[in-house]
Amino acid sequence: MRVLVINAGSSSLKYQLYDMTDESVLAAGRVERIGMDSAILTHEPQRKAEVREVSEILDHTTAIRKVLAILVHKEHGVLSRIEEIDAVGHRVVHGGESFRESALVTPEVKQEIKRLFDLAPLHNPAHMMGIQAVEANLPDVPQAVVFDTAFHQTMDQNAYLYPIPMALYRRHKIRKYGFHGTSHMYVSRQAAAFLGRDVEALKIVTCHIGNGASVTAVQGGKSVDTSMGMTPLEGLMMGTRSGDLDPAVVPFAMGKEDLTIGEVSSMLNKHSGLLAICGMSDMREVQEAMEEGNAAAKLAFGMYEYRLRKYIGAYAAAMNGIDAIVFTAGVGENSWLLRARTCLNLSYLGVEIDPEANLVRSKEARRISTPGSKVEVLVVPTNEELVIARDTYALIAGEGKSNST
Repeated sequence: MRVLVINAGSSSLKYQLYDMTDESVLAAGRVERIGMDSAILTHEPQRKAEVREVSEILDHTTAIRKVLAILVHKEHGVLSRIEEIDAVGHRVVHGGESFRESALVTPEVKQEIKRLFDLAPLHNPAHMMGIQAVEANLPDVPQAVVFDTAFHQTMDQNAYLYPIPMALYRRHKIRKYGFHGTSHMYVSRQAAAFLGRDVEALKIVTCHIGNGASVTAVQGGKSVDTSMGMTPLEGLMMGTRSGDLDPAVVPFAMGKEDLTIGEVSSMLNKHSGLLAICGMSDMREVQEAMEEGNAAAKLAFGMYEYRLRKYIGAYAAAMNGIDAIVFTAGVGENSWLLRARTCLNLSYLGVEIDPEANLVRSKEARRISTPGSKVEVLVVPTNEELVIARDTYALIAGEGKSNST
């Protein structure tokens, strides 16, 4: 079976085509600047040269059509005909309380995703455009949706309810949902496999650290708490997001600066985090600036690491112990300095990392803790697209449930 994985944004679209026989990636790519006459399609076929095309792509339906065309292109393609695509899997950010696992796309499922637009106004509408674009181009091909929030639906009410009037939860479903669930699920299971242990016997803190970042407490293979909340704004300090702050800051700042709701939302989501403290949102740039003696970059890095370390400690307390810490995603996998600084002050948990092992770069899971460390510390590359492909394959093949359950 060949599965096309789609991650649709408001003006972009990423794709990967999998051969599920061996889970190999036949092709990957992205379409950027959708809605413009200078849209860019970047296509990376297996064992062939990368292709880059600039053309007018005014909507997602046209973007999907361009992707399908290049997949069967005589020179750049990897398929002889479109009919070789057996299924399409989509990433959907928010599944609310409605979806505890992945699902086949049906009229009812689409209606529920639309109902959740209010909870993820920047993401779910774009995902729906991706689903509809595939329907327009591949009307007879089954589709599946895989939700970022699904893995976190195992949280107890103690963890996901906010201490605000319950009427807000009952009427509007205001609660913690958590995100990056596909990644947290994948790396926790990969970590257990690497350690040769059953994930159900482990207490793991998974740290998905990229431009967006979140930490999850995984106990017995299930999410028991996670740092992101009703939206991806809660939790850690991120590239451009504030993370946790006193709620009173919002009305206070609005009053002092005469800000609208939209303006303060933009401030917290797009103009805060690392960017607000040192003018840079990319951790690589922050670390380079630190090496050059930039005081603001040093402060931003310190604030970032401090908040990450606090969450790891909190989740060790939440699970009454910890067996492993896992770093993943762009920053988590590549910043040896962030891992070193974070673990340095977790010695009270028995964490001890090997400085030389921590410097090694690899695309494979690896241990960076010492043999004497009481807590295993691992770096595990994430692969959310593979999870989507696996779940889609399981659903389409009629196995009864997705792999994410």
